[in-house]
Amino acid sequence: MALANDLVTIFGLPAHPLLVHAVVVLLPMAAAGAAAMAVVPRWRQRYAWPLLGVTLLGVGSVPLAQWAGDQLYAKMAALGNPLIERHRALGNDLLPFALGFGVVVVAMLVAGRLADRERAAAAEDAAVPKTWRRISLVVAVLVVAAGAAAIVQTIRIGHSGSSAVYDFVNFL
Repeated sequence: MALANDLVTIFGLPAHPLLVHAVVVLLPMAAAGAAAMAVVPRWRQRYAWPLLGVTLLGVGSVPLAQWAGDQLYAKMAALGNPLIERHRALGNDLLPFALGFGVVVVAMLVAGRLADRERAAAAEDAAVPKTWRRISLVVAVLVVAAGAAAIVQTIRIGHSGSSAVYDFVNFL
């Protein structure tokens, strides 16, 4: 395996396309799981920890893929391919989408847990306010929106990278 400060290759293969698969699989999987949990809140109790794990892995894989992509770009910059330039620019924009999604997932899990406690207290006392239940509803909507944005951005980046590779292969 490559050294920690050199992610250009892993076992002789370019690291960037390998690491990108973690982003492409984990981020949308986390977004789909979070959307499902936003729609069916009772799943929070059972699937909160797995969702948090997949989300953290998906979000964490973004800077690794970017780092390996920057190193690969440095080796390929001489080609002057505008499609690679576009892919790099789009790729550098994914981290804020991923971080925003990660933050709202954590907020949904925390607000949902507090809403569940509030709901249990309201069963005994009807005077309990619906503060956390309302907050969890708003955060659930934000989770769906942030997840959709992260997926769309991931697709845009992946398409631009595939186009750049296809163009490069046809150039040869």
